[in-house]
Amino acid sequence: MSKNIVVFGETGAGKSSVVNLMAGEDRAETSPGTVHCTMDWQEYPIAFDDCIYKVFDTVGIEDPQLGMKEYLDAIVNAHNLITKLNQEGGIDLLLFCVRAGRITATLQTNYRLFYEWLCEEKVPIVLVLTGLEMEKDNMEDWWTRNKQTVAKYKICVASHACITAANHLGGRPKQLYEESRRLVRDLVKTHTQGEGGTWNGDEGSFTRLLRKLRELLQGKPKRKDVVGVLTKRCHIPLDTAKQLAGKIRSDLAA
Repeated sequence: MSKNIVVFGETGAGKSSVVNLMAGEDRAETSPGTVHCTMDWQEYPIAFDDCIYKVFDTVGIEDPQLGMKEYLDAIVNAHNLITKLNQEGGIDLLLFCVRAGRITATLQTNYRLFYEWLCEEKVPIVLVLTGLEMEKDNMEDWWTRNKQTVAKYKICVASHACITAANHLGGRPKQLYEESRRLVRDLVKTHTQGEGGTWNGDEGSFTRLLRKLRELLQGKPKRKDVVGVLTKRCHIPLDTAKQLAGKIRSDLAA
């Protein structure tokens, strides 16, 4: 039986490159910097060590200030994927991709959305830190120096791997790339073969939140009431919540 793995993180974190790293060949299309390459989730069957994995590469979720529509579309996309997987066998692992050196508040937003809201803290989650091909000695040294910064954002994971997902480089980076494949595959294998089993979910806290919002909207709520729900329950920044509340009320009046 195959295992379902959801790969998530900001645009530019190297999600698609990590998929290719695991596969041992180019499967997923990649793009430089913060250019959106994945506009919807993409599924990639990958086999190694006598096991088949269905790896789902998701849309990057950015700081909402960079684009409200993209932010909301990505959240809906994530919700639809988790719902689909719950109906088709469940989720075995969340793989959180973060580019080393880009530790921001958006890190916490991504973590809370997938791990806390969508999967109710019931799916194992691992952290893959990318972009470490130029680390002077050992890639793991980055974690030693920065783990307290990650902890500041209340990111709790089962384990982590410090890697490079940059292919087609020569010399030492090439050796680190091969080492990174082993690290990521070991991470995946270790955390999908436990006794906990696959999480199939239930209604889900995120779905319950959406249902409560719909109930709230049916009563023609005041804008400040919607803002309160979004900031207190979703921890969405105040300015973003105000914009979203305005959009919700506008759609209701249409």
